Amino acid sequence: MGEFFGFLFLLAIGGGTLSSSVKIVNQGNAALVESLGSYKKRLDPGLNFITPFVDRIVYRETIREKVLDIPPQQCITRDNVSITVDAVVYWRIIDLEKAYYKVEDLRMAMVNLVLTQIRAEMGRLELDETFTARSQISEILLKDLDVATDPWGVKVNRVELRDIVPSKAVLESMEMQMAAERRKRAAILTSEGERESAVNSARGAAEAQVLDAEAQQKSTILAAEAEQKTIVLRAQADRQQRVLRAQGTAEALQIIANTLKTDPKAEAALQFLLAQNYLDMGTAIGKSDSSKVMFMDPRSIPATIEGMRSLIDNPPH
Repeated sequence: MGEFFGFLFLLAIGGGTLSSSVKIVNQGNAALVESLGSYKKRLDPGLNFITPFVDRIVYRETIREKVLDIPPQQCITRDNVSITVDAVVYWRIIDLEKAYYKVEDLRMAMVNLVLTQIRAEMGRLELDETFTARSQISEILLKDLDVATDPWGVKVNRVELRDIVPSKAVLESMEMQMAAERRKRAAILTSEGERESAVNSARGAAEAQVLDAEAQQKSTILAAEAEQKTIVLRAQADRQQRVLRAQGTAEALQIIANTLKTDPKAEAALQFLLAQNYLDMGTAIGKSDSSKVMFMDPRSIPATIEGMRSLIDNPPH
C-alpha cells in the first residue's frame, strides 16, 4: 500500500515537472527564458521545452504591430503661441531581447520620447506652418523616432499627428482674422465685378459705335453706288433718247426730201409750215412778261427753204 502511494507521488511530481517544462507560445508572440537569473534563449511560436526548476519565462510579448496613443501635449511654437498636440504611433518589436533588457519600461519610454520630439519639432515652426506642414512633421518624427528606438529593438512604422489645437485666445484671434480676410476678399471680388461690368459696358458701347459707324459707312457707300448707277442709267437713257430723236429727225428729213423730189406741191406746203412756225414763235415770245424787241424778216423764209433744198439735193457724206 505504501509503495502504491509512493508511486503516485512520484508520478504526480513527474507530471508536474513535465508540464512545467513544456511551454506553448501562440502565433504572433514570443517569450524570453532565463536560467538561474541570466538570459538563456527565446521561445518562438509553437511547442517549446525548458528545464524545470532552473529555467523560467521572464518576458512574454507580442511581435505584431501595436498602436501607441500619445496624450495631448502643450507645445510652444517659434512665434510663442501655445498649442495642444496629440499623435498616434504605429510600432512593433523586432528584437525582443533588446526590448526587455535595454529599457526598463518600453511603453513609457516611447511615450516620453515621442512627446519630447513633438515639442522639439513644434518649437521650430510658426503657428501657420504647423497646419500646412503636418505631413512633413510626421515624416520628421518618424525618422527621428525610428533612429532613437533602434537600440531598444523597436521599429517605428508610422507617426500621425491627429489634432493641433491652439489656445482659446488664439482661436478667437484667428477667427477674427479669417472674418476680416473674408470681408476683404468679398470687397475685392465686388470691386473686380464692378470693374469687369464697367469694362464690358464700355466695350459694348465702343463696339456698338463701331458697328453703327460701319453701318453708316456701308449705307453711304450703297447710297453713292445707287446714285452713281442712277446717274449712269439716266445718262444712258438721255443718250439713247437723243440718238432716237436724231434718228427720227434724220428719218423725217429723209421723208421730206423724198416728198420734195416727188411732189412739186410739197414745197409750197413746207413754206407755209415754216412761216406758220415762225409766226407762232414770235407770238410766244411776245406773250412773255419780259420786255423785248423782235425784228422779223419774211424774206428769210425762202432762204431757209433754199438751204434745206440744198441739203436735200446735196446731202453731206
